[in-house]
Amino acid sequence: MKTLYFDTIAGISGDMTLGALVDAGLPLEHLRNELKKLDLTGYELEGKHVQQNGITAMNLEVVVTKKDKQHRHYSDIKQLIEQSGLPDRVIRDAVAIFYTLAKAEAKIHSIPVEKIHFHEVGAIDSIIDIVGTAIGIDYFGVGQFYSSPVKLGASSTIRSEHGIIPTPAPATMEILRGYPVVFTDIPDELTTPTGAAIIKTLSQGILSTEKITFDKIGYGSGTKRFERLPNLLRVGIGETASLKTEEEITLIEANIDDMNPELYPYVVDKLLAAGARDAFITPVIMKKGRPGNMISVLCMPDDQDKIIKILLAETTTLGVRYSRLHRKILSRDVKTIETEFGKVTMKTVEVDGREYTKPEFEDCKRIADNLGIPLIEVYRRLGR
Repeated sequence: MKTLYFDTIAGISGDMTLGALVDAGLPLEHLRNELKKLDLTGYELEGKHVQQNGITAMNLEVVVTKKDKQHRHYSDIKQLIEQSGLPDRVIRDAVAIFYTLAKAEAKIHSIPVEKIHFHEVGAIDSIIDIVGTAIGIDYFGVGQFYSSPVKLGASSTIRSEHGIIPTPAPATMEILRGYPVVFTDIPDELTTPTGAAIIKTLSQGILSTEKITFDKIGYGSGTKRFERLPNLLRVGIGETASLKTEEEITLIEANIDDMNPELYPYVVDKLLAAGARDAFITPVIMKKGRPGNMISVLCMPDDQDKIIKILLAETTTLGVRYSRLHRKILSRDVKTIETEFGKVTMKTVEVDGREYTKPEFEDCKRIADNLGIPLIEVYRRLGR
């Protein structure tokens, strides 16, 4: 499976991530052309190679040509991305990263996600960094992600929209809750909230026994210079030689017989956005013969607590049950291929040496809606 590894030599930020992807082979012109699909102006994307401790790296800068004073809500950014015409996978990844940021800000300020105003992370440069990262991931066809422990700077302070705040920034610490980190003695912001959100949203964790054969390596440079280490993020992209086919997962369940059925789709969407691997509803007969529904959620153990909080807050259940399970999974990959309908994202799995493909539903739905043909006809013509 195509795998991307984040090596946080000196932390991670949005511009370092995008620079590393360009250095690894993402064409800058392709990136610019795709970003034009956003209804966003007032910026230029400039890239140049620089030296950090003798290592050549890409310094990618979003030059804002028009002051962006607008404080956008999460819903504004989500709408901007979803209405862009970018590939479905790019939209999904970019929205998911912004949702991770919004949740952290909401937790820190004790207000609902919907009321969060984005300041630094909602500015033009961060929108470009996050959407550009999603474009790069789609370009390389990456199917899974790992990282080194995330590097953080020593305790210090920085100036923000809210005044003087500590570093690591509160949003960075909240986002990386439950994710392995390493503190350094550098009194500076090594990992930004945007960089933390990219890793936390995408990565499956720290690389351990998996073996990767890299065919692309890229370095993204930060703007500051440190005496103790090069201010770089390194990404490696390649094929995983030994895939993890067995993993531990948490099953969380709740039986409900007194909730408005219109709420179920909303709850399921929220669970999936929060990192659930799967969420589904099963009709059940409960005590006293009452018809009800059982909500079942599969998630990684690190996400267990936040999934339980969502179930307790968003449904009428008074409690949940959970258990730790083991599961075996097939090797899978995500590829973008050319078809008679243009580019379509395909999931591929390998069984006994044979490869099977399945088109992404959202791509098929978009094609059916745009061409006015039955969805089943799209699947048929794609060989499904």
